[in-house]
Amino acid sequence: MTKRKFHKPSLEYVQIIVGATLVALSYNLFLLPSKLAAGGISGISTILFELYALSPAFTQFLINIPIFIIGWLALGSDFSWKTLLGTFWVPFVIWLTADIPFTVTNPLLGAIYGGVILGAGLGIVYKGNGSTGGTAAIAQIVKKFTGLSSGYSQLFVDGVVVISSIIVFNLELTLFALMCIYITSKTIDVVQLRTSATKLIMIITENEEKIQRIISNEIDRGLTKIRSIGGYSNTDKTMILCVTENQEAVQLRKILQKEEPDSFVIFINASEILGRGFSLDKYYGQKL
Repeated sequence: MTKRKFHKPSLEYVQIIVGATLVALSYNLFLLPSKLAAGGISGISTILFELYALSPAFTQFLINIPIFIIGWLALGSDFSWKTLLGTFWVPFVIWLTADIPFTVTNPLLGAIYGGVILGAGLGIVYKGNGSTGGTAAIAQIVKKFTGLSSGYSQLFVDGVVVISSIIVFNLELTLFALMCIYITSKTIDVVQLRTSATKLIMIITENEEKIQRIISNEIDRGLTKIRSIGGYSNTDKTMILCVTENQEAVQLRKILQKEEPDSFVIFINASEILGRGFSLDKYYGQKL
């Protein structure tokens, strides 16, 4: 057990480096040559490169510095050395591979393959409990101070970048960029959980109050409790049902593994979710 714990942080740092490298390669191989401003700091650097021929690596590095500092001050412990590594490894690899001879200029191929590689890279980074900074950090700040969900916060931030690309490029390239964002999000889901967009989580536990507090405070979701009896132990238990987005499911799984390792937890693919937080606004009276 001690040996396993000793090697886990090292593995996570390797995952962040590998994932961030894929993120950078997707940019130099597909997104920049295809002129796809697919959201994020990379999208901003693509626009600035088209307008002023500024180095994308230098641009991303400079933009990430104040974002990282603000994120550290606003979010505290949510920002770590892993975030620092992912944030600045991407522009470093972009700089190293700036003159790579193999590029794709077709926007359709750029959106498809760039989106897949970008999503795979981000998914690996997230599995290593890291982040590539940029608009992901901005979205976390927006979420904290506005109460919006993670999805709405990220959509808002990336949407501003993509929509602004219409001014520099054209509507067709902007639509390809939106396609790339969609493909990226789906690939992240496959890498992280290999599942659909939402999860039905079933938790059988004897510590229902603690589980309820974790779900409410950590991922801000509702739940349903069902009284049950253990078939083997014949003791009273509670089955908690909770539907979440994929990213929330990943976060909850990590917390439960740490805080409630004895609880029996099942993750089931869910679709066509109707109700508040999915087909309706998450909070009563909230305008999103």
